[in-house]
Parts: sequence; C-alpha cells; structure tokens
Amino acid sequence: MAQGGERSPQSRPRPRAAHRKRHTKPAGGATEKKKKGNKVIKRIIFLLVVMVILFIVLSFLSPTEGEMEGTYNPTYIENLEIPRGGKGEIIEHTGYTLSYSEEYEVPEWVAYELTREEVVTQCVERKDNFREDKAVSTGSATLNDYKKSGYDRGHMAPAADFRWSFDAMNDTFYLSNMCPQTHAFNAGIWSDLEEAIRSIAYEDETIYVVTGPVLTDGPYETIGENNVAVPKYFYKVVLDYSAPTVKAIGFILPHENSKEPLSYFAVTVDEVEEKTGLDFFPLLPDEEEERLESSLDTTLWALKNFDYSLIEKSGEEGLAYTANTSTESQGADTVISAFWEVFYLFKKEVFSLLGIEDIARSIGLL
Repeated sequence: MAQGGERSPQSRPRPRAAHRKRHTKPAGGATEKKKKGNKVIKRIIFLLVVMVILFIVLSFLSPTEGEMEGTYNPTYIENLEIPRGGKGEIIEHTGYTLSYSEEYEVPEWVAYELTREEVVTQCVERKDNFREDKAVSTGSATLNDYKKSGYDRGHMAPAADFRWSFDAMNDTFYLSNMCPQTHAFNAGIWSDLEEAIRSIAYEDETIYVVTGPVLTDGPYETIGENNVAVPKYFYKVVLDYSAPTVKAIGFILPHENSKEPLSYFAVTVDEVEEKTGLDFFPLLPDEEEERLESSLDTTLWALKNFDYSLIEKSGEEGLAYTANTSTESQGADTVISAFWEVFYLFKKEVFSLLGIEDIARSIGLL
C-alpha cells in the first residue's frame, strides 16, 4: 500500500467482468432482433409478391367486363327447358318432354336437358324401334302413315343424344317424337345441327334444348290416313345457363338440304318465338330472358361435328335418369360462380384505386 493510505494503481479494483457484460449483452441482443426483423420483413415481402402474382393470375382467369355482361350466378330452375304456349298435349318420356299436336299429328315442341356426361356415355347401340305412342290420349301418328310416303321418320329429340340409357334411347323412337323429313334433309343439314348440339353440350357441360317443326305457316302437305303434316321449316333453340357466360341461340332451317354452314341459319331466340308463337325459357327472370333472347353471337358456340372419340362405352345399365340436376353439383356451381363474381368486383375496385383501369382493360385483366 502506498504511503498516506493511498492504494497503488495496481491495487485498485478492476471493473467487474459482469459490468462489462452488461454493455455487451444489449449489443448482441439488438443484432439478433435486427436479424429476426429482417427475416420477418423478407417473409412479408415474399407473401406480398406471391399475393400480387396470384391476384394477376386470377385476374386473367376471372371474367372480364364484357363477359360479366353475360355472367350470372344462376341457380337451378326446374323444368327450365319447357316452353309456354301451343295447344298440344304434354307427354313426358324418359329424358325428354313433348307437346303433341293432334291437329298436325306431329310434336309442337320437344324439350330436354343435355349434359357432357350424357353425350360421352354410350351404353347401347342404336336399335330402331319406331312405334305409336300410347301415351297420347288421342293417338299418335302410325307406322302406316309413313309407309311408302317418301319421307323419313325424322327425330326431334335425336336417339344419339340419349345413348346414355337404354330406356331413354328407346323412348326417342315414339312416333310422337317424329316429323316427316326428306332423307336429304334428315341425313344432311339436320344431322349436322344435331351433331353441333352434342358438341355444344360437351363444351358447355349442360344445355337446354327445344326443337320442333314450325306449325304457323300452313297449309301443309300431309301423309297417311292420319294426315300427318309435312313441315316447311324446323327450329332448335339452345340455352347455356351456367357460369361464366350465360347465352342462348336459335336456328330456323327450311325443309331442304343445304351446303351452307350452320351459322347461316342462326337467329335470336326472339326470332324463333316470332316464327313459332311459342315462349321459350319462360321461367327465366324477365330482364335476363329479354337480354338473352334478343342477342346473338355465333362465336360463343361450338358449331362443329361432335368428336366421337370422346365417347366412353359403359355397361348395359348406363346412367341413371333423374329429372333434376344433382343438388350437390348445383351447390358447387353456385359457389364457384359466386367466387368469380366477388373476385371480379374486388379486382375492379383495386384497379380503380390504383387508377389503372384502362391499362387493365387493354391487357385483358378487366
């Protein structure tokens, strides 16, 4: 010890190690926190990038403004295919419904729903079984009416649309489902239109079809003892009532073969209504019916021959016929349609807030 009681520098107490540690610990903790903070920021940036990419992809996949004009969240409407009007007797068979005209001994209309599953399922080969329809209270046309008449027994609901069930296909051979047709017409342009209807059903998954002769422009040539009328024109109307694009189309064909493309005979449903005096798809909401039936865009429809390589042969039982679409399927379609509708409104709001609506439209995002 130094004189005077003072301690030498060597003997003075050193700063405690713990004191030094208190200064180093916070520094190390801050670095660790900074690293964790950087990781969180990187994750947030990554998630934001993923969300932006997902938003852009969904924007391309979701309906545009133009498509939304024909886009709905349609709910299932039972008997949507059944028209209103006419004077015939309503007859129900497996898979289709018809209105039979006693005056002309042909159907006024034949209506049915046609699905993708039905057009690609084949459980039976065609076996002709033309016969009278005992369900018609006044009696239908007979085989003798057509015998040696020079006309084919032309299906309105074609047998090939009902290959999914033996009973359904067999029921298409009732003479209440027939009209006299020249062979050239029946095997020509009429067959082409039937093929196109199957292609449309495959492309659009579910469609509603109404078909028949025009019976407002008589008098007509007749055949047989029952005076079966030979129509001058035939029609078909088709409704696709499913998301993303609800649409309708009509066809009026003169009773003669033609080399013209099917689009040449395409008309609005309103025009078919005017020609036939029938009201098609009357169960649609009024505004929707008016818009659909007054518009025509042939580019939205698969007017081509059906690809028979798509057919899947099944067992003898085929598909079970049910009058109504599955509730489960309807629910799934409704949910999907609702999602796209909500997302469309969301993306429209986003582009509006960013002030890039015109740019989004120009590149197909809106």
